Amino acid sequence: MASTLFRTIQIHPFLLYPTALFSRRNGVLYCTMKSSQTQTATQEKQQPPKVKVPQHALKKTVDKITRDYEAIIGIETHVQLSTLTKAFCSCPYNYGSQPNTSICPICMGLPGALPVLNSKVIEFAVKLGLALNCKLSLNSKFDRKQYFYPDLPKGYQISQFDIPIATGGYVDLDLPLEFGGGHRKFGITRVHMEEDAGKLLHSGNGDYSQEITSLTSIYSYFSKHTVDLNRAGVPLLEIVSEPDMRTGIEAAEYAAELQRVVRYLGISNGNMQEGSLRCDVNVSIRPVGQSEFGTKVEIKNLNSFSSINRAIDFEISRQALLHSQGQSDQIVQETRLWEEGAQKTVTMRKKEGLSDYRYFPEPDLPEVILTQEYVDSISNSSPELPEAKRRRYEKMGLSMQDVLFLANDMNVAEYFDATLSSGADIKLAANWIMGDIAAYMKNEKLSINDIKLTPQELAELIASIKSGTISGKIGKEILSELLAKGGTVKGLIEEKDLIQAS
Repeated sequence: MASTLFRTIQIHPFLLYPTALFSRRNGVLYCTMKSSQTQTATQEKQQPPKVKVPQHALKKTVDKITRDYEAIIGIETHVQLSTLTKAFCSCPYNYGSQPNTSICPICMGLPGALPVLNSKVIEFAVKLGLALNCKLSLNSKFDRKQYFYPDLPKGYQISQFDIPIATGGYVDLDLPLEFGGGHRKFGITRVHMEEDAGKLLHSGNGDYSQEITSLTSIYSYFSKHTVDLNRAGVPLLEIVSEPDMRTGIEAAEYAAELQRVVRYLGISNGNMQEGSLRCDVNVSIRPVGQSEFGTKVEIKNLNSFSSINRAIDFEISRQALLHSQGQSDQIVQETRLWEEGAQKTVTMRKKEGLSDYRYFPEPDLPEVILTQEYVDSISNSSPELPEAKRRRYEKMGLSMQDVLFLANDMNVAEYFDATLSSGADIKLAANWIMGDIAAYMKNEKLSINDIKLTPQELAELIASIKSGTISGKIGKEILSELLAKGGTVKGLIEEKDLIQAS
């Protein structure tokens, strides 16, 4: 009954007003500001014509302007946890399932339904807090974050406010060589537990700036939006960074490192395309040398690391241009959406302040109390994390390029370590994995767990080439067959009589 009811619910969101800074026509960028209010035909006629600015000239001008300003960037990252059931009920969550098929009275916020905390959420939160070098709160609690939105049937979200489970951490990472390289350390303000909201489903062209001029167009607009509560109540960990990043590249690499960490820990698949890792970026700028922060703008709808980089670069340019034109008052605290197709940010809504949420302690859940023994047991069972693995590989004498490639994927790192455990030469093993094996996986669209070649046989192949039993050319032929069909190096050498003449 409840499932059938929620499949037919229509929601009526209020108007969202985007503005645009750049538009592209015939390979030329136009620099404009578009009002979010409807203009009369007379006003449109009085507007001055748009001035065409060649793209290369505009980029040069923007680069010159942005050099006078420093960007201040922080990120709020939501990690969806890979638990079997939701945070406060026994409903499972399967990405891509039919709308409103994994819901219950607790997910739907029905009167009288009481939440019961999934203990795995606490375990995963402790794992992540330790991995991010945070101080854990042995006594924490849940709070109600109250706001109205159609995908939040309770009218509040169970979260943590003043006593999060982890605070004051940091993350270390290495920038790729193509972006200048170097080591970075970014602060973590807090990690807290919360539940996810439902999901709004939009049909039609998705144009939030469309004009609504009649009752018919109002009905047409609102009838294109529905709500799916499958995701409501799914456990999340929110990671709030310090505003330590200064470029889009740094922010994208920070997010990528968080993805590596949660995958290494096994607490989330971290797939951005599924919404398992979602990043909201806060960007402000200030003149170089100024200590006071500028007005912060939040950017949403970032579904890849490259879009994080590009959205931040655009927003920095947008704010710098407004500053340079004496229009800094037009930079307001708001939430903006990144439009991938147009490669720009547009206004979504005015940003709420903390006071708007009216936080107060969740009365239906007890405090979360941790013992030091519990924390120590989790700490002792934690795997080697990406940063520790990179430093270990670096001590082996591998180049930073090799280190970043091998440690990026946990499965690749495990394969490499298993190959070394079988006695393979370090550099040769890295070369084979990064070269022929990586190329094969890319062409066949396979992961390293899908290939037929075992780490032991790769070590045997390397040893056979190194000892002169077979040549490097023959080794590549054997590798191709082992990758596709499996088998053993010795077996193929004997079967095809491939021993190199001395």
